[in-house]
Amino acid sequence: MQINVFNNIYTIMKLLSVNPVNGEIINKYEAYSNKLVDKKITQTHAAWNNWKNTDIAYRCMLLNNMALFLRDSQTELAKLMAIEMGKPIKQGIAEIEKCAAVCNYYAQHAQQFLKDQLIETEATKSFVTLKPIGIVLAIMPWNFPFWQVFRFLAPALAAGNCCILKHASNVSGCAIAIERILKKSNFPLHVFQTLLIHSSQVNRIIENPLIKAVTITGSNAAGSKVAQKAASLIKKTVLELGGSDAYIILDDADLELSAESCVNSRIINSGQSCIAAKRFIVVKTVEKEFTKLVLEKIKAKEMGNPLNETTDIGPQARVDLRNTLHAQVKKSIQLGAKCLLGGEIPKGNNAFYPPTILSNVKKGMPAYDEELFGPVAAIIRAKDEADAITLANDSEFGLGAAIFTKNTIKGEMLAATQLEAGSCFVNGMVKSDPRLPFGGTKQSGYGRELGLFGIHEFVNIKTVYIV
Repeated sequence: MQINVFNNIYTIMKLLSVNPVNGEIINKYEAYSNKLVDKKITQTHAAWNNWKNTDIAYRCMLLNNMALFLRDSQTELAKLMAIEMGKPIKQGIAEIEKCAAVCNYYAQHAQQFLKDQLIETEATKSFVTLKPIGIVLAIMPWNFPFWQVFRFLAPALAAGNCCILKHASNVSGCAIAIERILKKSNFPLHVFQTLLIHSSQVNRIIENPLIKAVTITGSNAAGSKVAQKAASLIKKTVLELGGSDAYIILDDADLELSAESCVNSRIINSGQSCIAAKRFIVVKTVEKEFTKLVLEKIKAKEMGNPLNETTDIGPQARVDLRNTLHAQVKKSIQLGAKCLLGGEIPKGNNAFYPPTILSNVKKGMPAYDEELFGPVAAIIRAKDEADAITLANDSEFGLGAAIFTKNTIKGEMLAATQLEAGSCFVNGMVKSDPRLPFGGTKQSGYGRELGLFGIHEFVNIKTVYIV
């Protein structure tokens, strides 16, 4: 079935999965009734009463089972992402591998991360023990439909929590697949459940007393609403929100490496990544050469059908999102930005947007002030190193940042002490890693996922004191 306009289909009652390559409706899902949602939450709470008492070694064994199943299903799951939200299939395969890796990581380290910690006091014995808190509600986006879920799910399950998922409605097929993966991996019934619901039902779920905490990855507007609702009920939240990552190119940078890293980061997931490079802040003495290299490298990338193994850039996930991106580009150009490449919507019933490079970007333009969620890069000229740092920090966001310089000692100092972001990389593109905490500051959110810190977000840090 072809549809000519799919800006408005997300407002109707059914949850629709739509192929962004051609506008074809892949599937229609009935939203769960509130009665069914309540039943499923009650089932998950009952499952938690058993799951919280299982041995950590058993939970870790199941995580390893899940890693095996994910790797066995890589191609199938990558194809599902390609047709539901347009992810190039080679990137989808890499995403599933990363999901398997995070399961293996917590399977290996959860026992150490959760062990009791003896504290010397006047007591006969005093110690801290880390215990699960119950059901964690996860509200997840469409851009990394498996990774965003598994990076919270693996540590939450390892800690003995149970999980309820409200996924983005346009990737309902992926959401259902995740529940199937847990069943195939022999996790107990109902320790994880997917809810096919509308966003309007989320507040009611947060209000359910069996829900103990909420984690959300998404827009600032959505994160703010969820945080307000949860705070009114004294429920903990972890927020991973928007980003407008600055990549700083100093005058002593390896320009070939810098351009390659910037381009690869900007187009990953067709530009739809919170930690993609979005603002290229370049010291003026190397701006001309850097810009030339960026244009060469981005023109070499292939845009096309995400099911083709050679495709680097697929469509945007939805037409309405593509149109919002284009409006930001047009307004930036109207305000004085120069379009060096792209900037035109392709013909046809699809959600494609070409890789676009804007130069002469200044404060007051959307390309400077806002998050551009798509393959659009802003080149911002800096007078010198100090000005580059000031420009990088001149943002409401603080998710990731990178700095390129041959002086790695200086790069380390600037990353550690000057850049206002949750993850700061030197001479490489920002990425998440199961071994390292991931999250933001300022309007990019709070709390951390992954690493030691991620598994400690949703536990009761309990003091036990024996006189």
